[in-house]
Amino acid sequence: MNFSILQRETIYQGRAFGVEKIQMKLPDGTVRPYDLVQHSGSVTIVPLDSNGNLLFVRQYRIGVGEELLELPAGVLNDTEDPQTCAAREIREETGMAATNLELLGDFYLAPGYSSEHMYIFLASGLYPSPLEQDADEFLHLVAIPAVQALEMAQNGEIRDAKSLAALMLAQKRLKGGL
Repeated sequence: MNFSILQRETIYQGRAFGVEKIQMKLPDGTVRPYDLVQHSGSVTIVPLDSNGNLLFVRQYRIGVGEELLELPAGVLNDTEDPQTCAAREIREETGMAATNLELLGDFYLAPGYSSEHMYIFLASGLYPSPLEQDADEFLHLVAIPAVQALEMAQNGEIRDAKSLAALMLAQKRLKGGL
C-alpha cells in the first residue's frame, strides 16, 4: 500500500518529546491529518538482585493522577545507545549498577500516534553505585520477589504497560533463574 507524507509541522517541542501535525495521503488518494508524538526512544530495566528480587519504583504519574509501581525506565538522550541509557537509568532510579545488562527485546509503545521505540534490559550482578536522580523524580524503591512480581502482573496489581511488557519478555529468565 502506498502511504505518503505530504506535509509535516512541529507544533510543540518539549524536553521529552515533540508533536507534529502531519498531512498524509492514503492509498485511496484521501488526504488526512494525523498528530504524531516524536520521541527519541526509551529503555526499561528489569533489575534482578542476588536474592531473586526485582527492584521496582513507585512514583506519581500525572497521566493517571496517582502513584504506579513500575520497573525503572528512562528516555534516551539525543544520540545515546540504549545500553548506555539503561546503565545510567538503573543507577539514577535504584542506586544500583549492573555487572550484566542483557537486551531482552524491543517494541513500539503506541505506534498509532507515537514513534517511541523502547528497549528492555535484564540487569543482574547488581552492586551499589548511585547517581543523582532527575530533579523531577520522587521515587520510592520497592524490592519484590520475581515470582511474586509475575503473579502481581497477572493479577492486575501492576498497571504500567512498559513494566508488564518487560515482565513478559523476562518471564522465562525469571522463572528459570540465572
